Amino acid sequence: MTVRLVYETHATTTDNEDGIATGWLPGRLSDLGRRQALELGERRREDGLDTVFVSDLHRAVETARLAFPGGVPPIRQDVRLRECDYGVLNGSSAALVAARRTRHIDEPFPGGQSYRQVVAATSAFLRDLVAEWDGASVLVIAHSANRWALEHLLTGKTLPALLADPPPWQPGWHYTV
Repeated sequence: MTVRLVYETHATTTDNEDGIATGWLPGRLSDLGRRQALELGERRREDGLDTVFVSDLHRAVETARLAFPGGVPPIRQDVRLRECDYGVLNGSSAALVAARRTRHIDEPFPGGQSYRQVVAATSAFLRDLVAEWDGASVLVIAHSANRWALEHLLTGKTLPALLADPPPWQPGWHYTV
């Protein structure tokens, strides 16, 4: 049983541009982000996608809806694809959250969750994905924490290494699950 998974992060938000760590807050795409979402749709239009799974946070849903107007391929929201919940730090400085990331691998952010909890949610999503979408080509649009979780689960990279020195953004990552 295998699934071809393409992963994309949501497009740029006003919070990204302002240096804010949105966490579980909804967030909104900026003008640049709306253009990026359209580009994502163009980039993936010929990929033969069977479906798109997306975080239920507004910025990810907005990205998917702009990329694939009319819901073709079908867009499915999944709460397990949410960004890490920074708890009391949702909406705070991105630099502050970045500086504290490695402290919250196993220990949740105050009032939030740990990166290990994001990995567990992503792992549960992948189990269901393989069981329900065997042989399919799937796009996932979510957040940086989910990308790190996928790298950890599917390539064996360690969470401490990923959180201390995150890989740079690129237009999509390809996995076989």
